[in-house]
Amino acid sequence: MNTVNTVTGPVSTGALGFTLMHEHVMVSASGLYDSYPDLLGSDREKKAIASLTRARQEGIATIVDATTFDLGRKAQLLAHVSRESGVNIINATGWWLDVPRFLTGVSANQMAVEFIRDVEEGFRGTDIKAGILKCAADFENVTPPLETMARAVARAHLRTGLPIMVHSFPTGHVARTQIKIFKEEGVDLTRVKIDHSNDTTDTDYLKWILDQGCYLGLDRYPGRLVSPHMRTVTLHKLIELGYAERLCPSHDCICLAVLKENPDGSMPEEHEFARNNQHEYLYIKKEVIPELKEMGVSEETITTLFVDNPRRFFEGE
Repeated sequence: MNTVNTVTGPVSTGALGFTLMHEHVMVSASGLYDSYPDLLGSDREKKAIASLTRARQEGIATIVDATTFDLGRKAQLLAHVSRESGVNIINATGWWLDVPRFLTGVSANQMAVEFIRDVEEGFRGTDIKAGILKCAADFENVTPPLETMARAVARAHLRTGLPIMVHSFPTGHVARTQIKIFKEEGVDLTRVKIDHSNDTTDTDYLKWILDQGCYLGLDRYPGRLVSPHMRTVTLHKLIELGYAERLCPSHDCICLAVLKENPDGSMPEEHEFARNNQHEYLYIKKEVIPELKEMGVSEETITTLFVDNPRRFFEGE
């Protein structure tokens, strides 16, 4: 049986259980948690533990935490929260969108070496190893710095065998460029998951991605650009078209983020990302799955989406 690196050590892929494939415990900036932690509010760790404990009590066994270095990754925090809540956390290495000027000219090979070390040795100063790779591009498409990171992630994938999660921008069909890069680098596209794909209802484009062999991360719930209902309609349509075995619904939920002062000088109790999702990691359990069942989706297919697909993605089936 295969294993996957979690923040508390390797876990059998067969033991991952109900898995959410794109979430965040914390999103901030590199080093912020250590230097300016109060910007994230008080009782930070307790809040994260409580949120994930509620998720565990409702059957969420594993989350993939997509927080890279430039999104403020704090591996020790993830390990502590995982142990206390009982939820497996698989953390990513790679890069999101914030490439600083100081990295201008750094090569894909150089970055690949760093990402490989995160997988094989652990995040610096820890023995916590990455379990998945990540790269990103958004509305500007794949800029030169982001192309460097994408190629670095591809090369790290070829060395480590880890799968790749990809922040993408479906409105601009950005995955077409990202997939082209992966093909040039020799990546097995069945080990690639194109995320944020339910920010569109363009099923022709989503079918094109699936037909390349990729998985789809339908991982923005409740989201903003498309209504929750239409996101579920799109998910249901793809299931009906026969793609259920490569779909991975999730939330892109953020438990901890910077609190921003209100105009009157008071401080909010929750960050802006939390205000439209009071269910946090349980929105899919409480809202999406019941709607899918009303549409006629079977319990067996629900298991495929949330148990079988994550397992197969990590195993490379």
